[in-house]
Amino acid sequence: MSLTQHDQFDQHDQSDQPRKSDQSRKSVPRSRGNAHTAAPVHASAHGDGHKRTRPIPTLESERRLAAQGYDLIVGFDEVGRGSLAGPVMVGAAAIWARDLPTLEVPDGVADSKMLTEHRREAIFHPLRRWCASSAVGQASNTEIDEWGITYALGVAALRALDELERQLGIDGHGSAPDVSDVLDDDATAPGVRVGGILDGPNDYITAALGTFDAPDVPVPAHIITQVKGDQHCATVAAAAVIAKVTRDHLMVDIAAENPAYEPYGWARNKGYGSQAHRDAIAAYGPTPLHRLSWHLA
Repeated sequence: MSLTQHDQFDQHDQSDQPRKSDQSRKSVPRSRGNAHTAAPVHASAHGDGHKRTRPIPTLESERRLAAQGYDLIVGFDEVGRGSLAGPVMVGAAAIWARDLPTLEVPDGVADSKMLTEHRREAIFHPLRRWCASSAVGQASNTEIDEWGITYALGVAALRALDELERQLGIDGHGSAPDVSDVLDDDATAPGVRVGGILDGPNDYITAALGTFDAPDVPVPAHIITQVKGDQHCATVAAAAVIAKVTRDHLMVDIAAENPAYEPYGWARNKGYGSQAHRDAIAAYGPTPLHRLSWHLA
């Protein structure tokens, strides 16, 4: 299974590895907003007798974007930023604003880092069914080496958005097959408006728009950023789980299909810098899937 065969399937970032360069191409204005919202918490008992809490994602940020007139709301989250090998991926999970009055947050959804691998696997397909559409875009290790991680993330996110919108039948005019339903039967209304919520403080998606390496997305999204969005925002949390499971599967499959990759332990570390992985790089050298601009050993 090659990298190019997958645009869906990290260990979430352990750290940003030092790199040679991290420059975007033709830059456009950056983040247009920043959303902060408090989320309820879920208490769970641990063996030490104390209760610990984790935030339960809500749909409050999505409702705020819907109130501003956005028809499609898309949550984005990245996986694989700090990996030594393999692609970086950005998950995108979309819901229609018209569905928000009756839409409920799926049971068990949470920041993917707070879920066990078994739990992520269990909710992967239900989360995809919950979304109106979902996709995972990627940028390869060689693209990361050439472009820098921030620009690579932007292109990966736009690849995900492009696929997601095309799955929904949205064209370059913002029209969709059921556009009359989406836009409340207003024949004079403009096309579908897309609002996006990106985990983290920096809007690398808008910065990559219009650059020659990025896809021509049918409808660019108005992006707001939300720190710890994967803990507080349901679509971002869904995107995080979908992207993580997708990338984990990819790295496991790559390791299984090529015996030469066995020493690097990707089935266990998913390309991250475990000691065994770094020891293998020191002993055998980097593979064609390693990020050569990273400090590998």
